[in-house]
Amino acid sequence: MEHNKKREPDNTAVRVALWRALHLEVDAQPHIIEDNVGLQLVAPDEGWRDRPDMSPDFTKRLRASIVARARFVDDLVEEQVACGISQYVILGAGLDTFAQRKPEIASQLQIYEIDQPDTQVWKQQRLMELGYGIPEWLHFVSVDFEAGASWWEQLTKSGFDVSQPVVVACTGVSLYLTREAILTTLRQIATLAPGSILAMTFYLPINLMNAQDRPLQEIAEKGARAAGTPFLSFFSPEEILALGREAGLKEVMTVSTDNLAERYFAGRTDGFSPASGEVFLVATV
Repeated sequence: MEHNKKREPDNTAVRVALWRALHLEVDAQPHIIEDNVGLQLVAPDEGWRDRPDMSPDFTKRLRASIVARARFVDDLVEEQVACGISQYVILGAGLDTFAQRKPEIASQLQIYEIDQPDTQVWKQQRLMELGYGIPEWLHFVSVDFEAGASWWEQLTKSGFDVSQPVVVACTGVSLYLTREAILTTLRQIATLAPGSILAMTFYLPINLMNAQDRPLQEIAEKGARAAGTPFLSFFSPEEILALGREAGLKEVMTVSTDNLAERYFAGRTDGFSPASGEVFLVATV
């Protein structure tokens, strides 16, 4: 039995949570999102700000990307709730904090967070310890991807209503999947109820990134390989659209870093702007 095994969240999920917290501490207002919940969950050692991957200057553009994509998804979900959608699925949820940050909107939804068992057990325990609790509309769907478990099967066992439209968000995940695995996931999403909407991030090949973002990407790739979680998939914007169409999704479009910069960073004078590596695929079913 593995009951004594220490459950821990995924390293990448922790890093993202800490970058979101760092945004509030070191970047000028207006803040793109306000998220201290991840920091509360992680409760890092006092010296966390001194970690090399928390350097305010070095990680500035990556940090901007992380908060921009989170804000984009927040806005999309709010917009869809206003249109009557009542289900929200987060694929690779990590330490997502939408349910805790925006309870007045979240409580109008059935939210399904899908991730690896260790991260989820740990997260639920921390939510209880911090007093957030786990409301009846928040569902943790644990899927052991490495053992070949089906997220769709687990989702449908968790009370998810396949007959009702849903918002599906998947950020920072495609990088670690093969093209085949991504296509399988997109095809499954294409079977959702009409009116469903997907927002999923993809990474550009390094030669399509701005020159200033390439060194950081090279370091990230090296780190991912060393950690045993190598980056597997990169796509040009044209390839992303083609993938969505091949999967049977409708109204496929991409939202680039430049689009996010125009939407959320216009008029800033502090040079805080997102890195050029990530692109959203937004598609309807």
